[in-house]
Amino acid sequence: MSELVHLTSAGVSVVIDTDRARLLHWGAELADADLAALRASSTGSVTFSSFDAPRTVPLLAVEADGWSGAPALAWHRGGRHSAPLLRSAGWESTPSTLRARFEDAGAGAVVVLDLALDAGGALTAQVSVTSTASADEPLDLLAARVLLPIPAYATEVLDHTGRWTGERHPQRGPLRHGAHLRQVRRGRGGHDSPYLTVVGADGFGFRRGEVWAAHVAWSGDLEVGVERLPEGAGVHGAVLGGGELLLPGEIRLAAGETYTSPVVYLAYGESGLDAVSNRLHRAARALPGHPSTPRPLVLNTWEAVYFDHDPAKIRALAEAGASVGVERFVLDDGWFTGRPDDRSGLGDWFVDGEKWPDGLRPLADHVHGLGMQFGLWFEPEMVNPVSELARQHPDWILQASADSATWRHQKVLDLTNPDAAAFVLERISALVTEVGIDFIKWDHNRDLHAAVSPLTGRASVHAQTAAFYVLLDALRDRHPSLEIESCASGGARVDLGVLSRTQRVWASDSNDPVERQSIQRWTGTLVPPEVVGSHVGPAIAETTHRAASLPFRMTSALFGHAGIEWDITLCTDEEREALSRWTALYRELRPLLHGGVTVRSDEVDDETLLHGVVAPDGSRGVFAWVRLGTSADGFTPRTRIPGLEAGERYRLRVREDLGRVSRHQVADPEWIETGIEASGAFLERVGVPLPLLAPGAALLVDAVRV
Repeated sequence: MSELVHLTSAGVSVVIDTDRARLLHWGAELADADLAALRASSTGSVTFSSFDAPRTVPLLAVEADGWSGAPALAWHRGGRHSAPLLRSAGWESTPSTLRARFEDAGAGAVVVLDLALDAGGALTAQVSVTSTASADEPLDLLAARVLLPIPAYATEVLDHTGRWTGERHPQRGPLRHGAHLRQVRRGRGGHDSPYLTVVGADGFGFRRGEVWAAHVAWSGDLEVGVERLPEGAGVHGAVLGGGELLLPGEIRLAAGETYTSPVVYLAYGESGLDAVSNRLHRAARALPGHPSTPRPLVLNTWEAVYFDHDPAKIRALAEAGASVGVERFVLDDGWFTGRPDDRSGLGDWFVDGEKWPDGLRPLADHVHGLGMQFGLWFEPEMVNPVSELARQHPDWILQASADSATWRHQKVLDLTNPDAAAFVLERISALVTEVGIDFIKWDHNRDLHAAVSPLTGRASVHAQTAAFYVLLDALRDRHPSLEIESCASGGARVDLGVLSRTQRVWASDSNDPVERQSIQRWTGTLVPPEVVGSHVGPAIAETTHRAASLPFRMTSALFGHAGIEWDITLCTDEEREALSRWTALYRELRPLLHGGVTVRSDEVDDETLLHGVVAPDGSRGVFAWVRLGTSADGFTPRTRIPGLEAGERYRLRVREDLGRVSRHQVADPEWIETGIEASGAFLERVGVPLPLLAPGAALLVDAVRV
């Protein structure tokens, strides 16, 4: 009898048959007593017009195994050995990990698949390929994918798309025969990133239905998807997974060289998307880059001053921020040489002596003296053609030809060139020391198109992405306390690869709270709120020109790494007082918001949302009841309050610390005036009527265990 490896934690089981190199099960936890039955039932019928043995799907499914979908591995040597023939070459396992080793003697390749199930039940998978042949032809690697089988009753697929200022828009539909494949060819995730790909039982939601999810933790080109063939995938219905999208000629392995794929995160949810998010949030919180200190409330200068850098004005803005409780002050674009607008100067990382005749150190010292951290904006991977850097080093530009198109008046700096990478590292590192920088907002404002290295003449998205990671690592090695935010013209680079090295992501350039409610809701399916930047903007949003009340803007920004992006020197006394209450509320709720379990309700209409965070021990939950627009219904049905401990009792009350929330009704439900006490089971299964809010309003609901 073959050996079965059973990885299990937090209600999840992963079972591998090492004799046949098959994954038999990934999903709900199984009892050891049922593993024999699992193995005995792991092959299906022999069907007409098919192979003469039951179809199975191995751990690394390729054409030679009878798999007709996209293969886990694709390669060749000078056009030969193009059908990988993998033979098992050993297994290593612990209670939470499995390493499977395979060889293709003809092709001269060794392949290693690493699987690990963490304490929260999230599964990670990674493939490495090593060339072992001494032949003159390199091993040209075309694909190294992770593909895991999922059940036939997972019939609906959800992923994401979007645009600038409208990131992570969910899209879903039935899983049909063929491949639901998303390929990213932007050199970064893009505003339309698939982000998290989820397959589940028909009609799954945040709190219902079994689901399986995949995310490729990589900040360059990638592919992710699900493929369902008429013949199925053994006794399973489809395969789910992905990997890096490799461009022609990018990975050519000489003897002894190894390619290692990005980590693919895979999460099973027994009860909807919230279960997946809980597992992925725990995994994200275990990343080496994840912050360990309370997230300081931010003031970013961009929408307050843009490129107009008047030192006196910016000092006054810092003082206004400190007076309302800001803890980190970030000077955005416009501080460096030759930067009156976005058409020039990018790459010349020297302080503009005309705008800042005394340099930036006096500002940083002033900010520190006010009790705040000091942050500065950079865009290290880009260069304006109108810059000293581009004039002196045209060979440092990553492009197929000198007449390649600009994007926001900029091109890409070739970080695969050691001299270019060293220049960027030295300039940023010197400024961190000279100025006293605590935080960097690291921007990336264009896609990489035809990213061909002048050094090699080869496609270089893979090498550029790896060099970006090396640069981040080197900078933080030199300055261990430095924190970095991943911004990419908003939210075009949000993934667990960059979050292994950064402490914050900018979810979107839109600070419109109506847009932000959806953007943050779906960003939160993968990453926890403490790393998602969310700012209070001005009364009329710059990107949509929509007006929103201050309480709505503040409540929307509360559920993330909160901040302000607004010229608050122009605020009224009443507005500043409201902001002071908001910053105090943020500090009160910060341990809960940034360490709890994210929950979202399904039982609302299209214009209403209920979301919140519950403490891991179930002692407290805080929720936002949000109305985005008017609905056909004009009454207040019972709304379920999710995530609280079923057997505990809670005191439920509304909080209007941030100002009176606008209603579209005559009077609140009766319980609102005094609060109500009920069990967690009652609140989740039955619920309570909530006020009928006016469009563009959000009400905080607090639940405390009694």
